Amino acid sequence: MVLVNPNTSAATTRMMTGIARRALAGTGLRVRGVTVAAGPPMLTDPAALSAAVPHVLAAARRALAAGDCAALIVAAFGDPGVPELREDRGPLGAPGRAPGPEHFPALVPVSAFGDPGVPELREDPGPLGAPGRASGPEHVPVLVPVPVVPVSVPVPVVGIGEAALAEAAAGGRRFGIATTTPLLAASIDTLVTRLGLTAGYTGARFTAGAPERLSAHPAVLLAALETAARACVVRDGAEVVVIGGGPLGDAAEALRSRLTVPVVAPVPAACRRIARVLGRA
Repeated sequence: MVLVNPNTSAATTRMMTGIARRALAGTGLRVRGVTVAAGPPMLTDPAALSAAVPHVLAAARRALAAGDCAALIVAAFGDPGVPELREDRGPLGAPGRAPGPEHFPALVPVSAFGDPGVPELREDPGPLGAPGRASGPEHVPVLVPVPVVPVSVPVPVVGIGEAALAEAAAGGRRFGIATTTPLLAASIDTLVTRLGLTAGYTGARFTAGAPERLSAHPAVLLAALETAARACVVRDGAEVVVIGGGPLGDAAEALRSRLTVPVVAPVPAACRRIARVLGRA
């Protein structure tokens, strides 16, 4: 099984690969971790999530070309690239919907001071689509949707977000999400809706402070996530808490002994789903 890390942190890839190997111990499945070749270092907002998609697709193609890939896990909670890898057939091949604007990179920089092609990219409606003003250097970023071409792969593809949410909602349980990325609140809600799990969703709780700063201090991260997770239970009535992020895997494992309700860690949840699909559970 190949685990694709959609951010560029090799250290995060190693951590998540270790978690996946422990989760799949005894199944006979080997795990190979792959880091995308380019893209955002952390996926903390919708633009970064969208920008990661083409890099996830490229990493998946390389993994398949190696000839030893029986399944793919996309290890970011927003599941970037998963619909495209299935040609948007939906979770593990179920019918889905066509890719929308959330699957497009948010910015196309034109990196020449004279801004060649910028008016044409906008069909010359003015800076960033606004009428009546000439383009200036502050308007170099151009908001142009760049389609990401779906690529169907011949192996099961599981996103850690969908796997964790489905596991948490099993049996009609009420579930909440604790995570570090408040700018992804709408994206998380959209994922829950796409999976048809809104009935049991109690909402998301977010840690205070910059995600980048928290990730650099594991003890502080763990304490902040525990506070958010407890709010899911005490304030929102969640019966299960999902820790929303692959890079939060170590903290998710530690939180299991600190809470009185089940904690679902996304990477192990995705591994369990892959094992079931491949008949290795």
